[in-house]
Amino acid sequence: MEMADNPLAAVRARIAKACGIARRDPGEVTLIAVSKTRPASAVEPLLTLGQRHFGENRVREAQDKWPELRESHPAVRLHLVGQLQSNKAEDAARLFDCIHSLDRPSLVGALARAFDKTGRRIPCFVQVNVGEEAQKGGCAIGELPALLAEARKADIPLAGLMCLPPEGIEPAPFFAFLDKLARDHGLDGRSMGMSGDFETAIMLGATHLRVGTALFGARA
Repeated sequence: MEMADNPLAAVRARIAKACGIARRDPGEVTLIAVSKTRPASAVEPLLTLGQRHFGENRVREAQDKWPELRESHPAVRLHLVGQLQSNKAEDAARLFDCIHSLDRPSLVGALARAFDKTGRRIPCFVQVNVGEEAQKGGCAIGELPALLAEARKADIPLAGLMCLPPEGIEPAPFFAFLDKLARDHGLDGRSMGMSGDFETAIMLGATHLRVGTALFGARA
């Protein structure tokens, strides 16, 4: 199959090239195929090609789409990359293998209860509002230390930090800032970088890339 006909191979090649320039091992970087709003028929070709990490924005959509897909592909790892309502915490704990949007104390409490009830303690990234945008989810920068302390006290496994830089602005300073915050707080993971900027994110320490359009094409 030609690279042009295989978006997954093309993205993996771009990741490998960026890792080479950054002198990083590509094995340190997890590619999450963000399949939100995409039907199962669009997901299956990537599964056939060996992609195993997928991201969804909404609990309900994932509940509708993934149980059947996972029957034939039990090694799939599902990531919740969108905002999580506290009343959906238990559903998320049962379905997902990683949550990228822990951003407030009330959600810490809801997830702690959900983890106790389900017997699953799944890793969580704390989302930081690095651009201080009122319309965006994410913990305020100044509130991060307290939120991390609360999550640790609640025995929530912390995978690292996540960010969505402001649109239309060079993302590198925001990625560098998230990398510094993660180092300052002793966290290994950095969930940052999407279709248009993941090479930059790799240069600045990304461990988890959330890529949709480059794999599935533009949405209708």
